[in-house]
Amino acid sequence: MFFKKNNITLDEKTVEKAAKELQNGSAEAFHLLYQKYSHPIYRFCLRMLDDQSFAEDAFQETFIRVFEQRDKFKGEHFSSWLYSIARHTCLNYIRSKKEFEIIEDDFQESEMNQDADSGMQDYIKKAVAGLPVALREALILREYEDRSYQEIADILTSLSSHIKSREQRLAKLQALKKALMQDLLTGRVRVRT
Repeated sequence: MFFKKNNITLDEKTVEKAAKELQNGSAEAFHLLYQKYSHPIYRFCLRMLDDQSFAEDAFQETFIRVFEQRDKFKGEHFSSWLYSIARHTCLNYIRSKKEFEIIEDDFQESEMNQDADSGMQDYIKKAVAGLPVALREALILREYEDRSYQEIADILTSLSSHIKSREQRLAKLQALKKALMQDLLTGRVRVRT
């Protein structure tokens, strides 16, 4: 691991106070929040990207964005805001990785000399990496990062709003299709042949 794991524990009140101080540009508050969240955010990036080099880059970029975009923090649920930034950063890496990557078979046979636990861990890791991005990030946040469903919903808000708008467009399209079919059946609209 390229950074030292800090076992700092801060209560929620201290985290929110530090987050507010960060908005004013406090380097000390940034350092405190970095110490608190660096390990979980790195772990999240590593699991999302399944590549140590990309994960390190995404991790660093996440904290750079946190500092640069500190004025966009609304003052509540710092960890959700932080994970949202990490998520978007990872998604950008996934998109860029797909653009330049030749798709290969991800499920290669494990070497015979690996023990069963190691083989199972590799299998699980590959299975998680093979999930669609939306499912992968939800699974990682819940099972590995132990985030509550509400926190996951906060982190994935842009995804859920995107899905809702897509569902609304689909419902409108289906209603239009139904109306057109009704008009065709009643003879109000004729199909040219």
